[in-house]
Amino acid sequence: MKPQNLVAESFPVSANVAKMKMSSTLKAGQTAALLRERGFDVIDLTLGEPDFPTPEFIKEYALEGLKKGLTKYTPTAGLKSFQESIAGFYAEEFGANFSPKEIIATDGGKQALFNAACTLLNPGDEVLIPKPYWVTFPEIVNFCGAKGVFIETEETDFILTAEQVKNSITDKTKLLIINSPNNPTGRVIPADEMRRIIEVCAEKNVYVLTDECYLFFAYPPAEVFTSASLPEDLRRFVCVAGSFSKTYAMTGWRIGYTIANEGWTNEMTKLQSHSATHPTSFVQYACAKAMENREESLSAVNSMLEQYKKRRDWFIPALQNIEGFKVKLPEGAFYAFVDVRDLLGDKFKTSADFADQL
Repeated sequence: MKPQNLVAESFPVSANVAKMKMSSTLKAGQTAALLRERGFDVIDLTLGEPDFPTPEFIKEYALEGLKKGLTKYTPTAGLKSFQESIAGFYAEEFGANFSPKEIIATDGGKQALFNAACTLLNPGDEVLIPKPYWVTFPEIVNFCGAKGVFIETEETDFILTAEQVKNSITDKTKLLIINSPNNPTGRVIPADEMRRIIEVCAEKNVYVLTDECYLFFAYPPAEVFTSASLPEDLRRFVCVAGSFSKTYAMTGWRIGYTIANEGWTNEMTKLQSHSATHPTSFVQYACAKAMENREESLSAVNSMLEQYKKRRDWFIPALQNIEGFKVKLPEGAFYAFVDVRDLLGDKFKTSADFADQL
């Protein structure tokens, strides 16, 4: 009997996954890689990946962890030293006050977001997502069987406001997803406005998932703010998703974390115990040591931020000088959100068409 020739079209994919789309960012990155393989000189601006190496002291901590034999399982929520180092860092840097037990080590920021959403959402729930958004946000919502409700922010210069959130909440609203500094706009929600947004949500028993993977990449006068520093009555509605990937140029290490109330944390721990289990043990060790060494860690981050600012200050004016391009100076992260609508027409129907042509 010949083996059955299964093709992608015939695979009985689950309904939840069928609703999802391949990451357009990764798809564009694959296209760039194929062109490069064919000999084309391609400048790849697809993936949001730092071009800096991981700081040497973090690599050394990882080797130290290996030599100490940290190659076995850890608790699902992570090494105690990892949890304590995150709590200590946030306390010293932001004045935050939460227990190490409210922290879970995750396999990068994406798993942090998935854990949070999958333990909260039910089919039919509504999730508020400000536009423009990182491509993964609506796919996580789709996977959970919930419904994304999108908030237009162009009229407020791409900065979400408490008033917009208040006007978007319905009886079905369960969650708001926020990303500040923002991918792709680079906009930063001011601390006072962020607090008002979370107050509005708390009044309506709506939870807030804050993606803070660009937390330290805010260019003065924009200020760094974390929702983890809010008082307990507000913070109990919040799950912070953090990541070492962008902050310390560790995208391939796959290490992130969540900060949430103990009830939410317990449910996310239960879920993770049946999925990834925990991030790599010696990577957790390296990150814990880096957080304990706050001065050296912040020095490495600030050095990268200084270079990003120099690039931003050159690149954005250069883009603004191109006919048909409209772009504002980003306040944070390392993206340029270019408006090419003046160039769309018969040749380019969408911005995706324009990007493919490039």
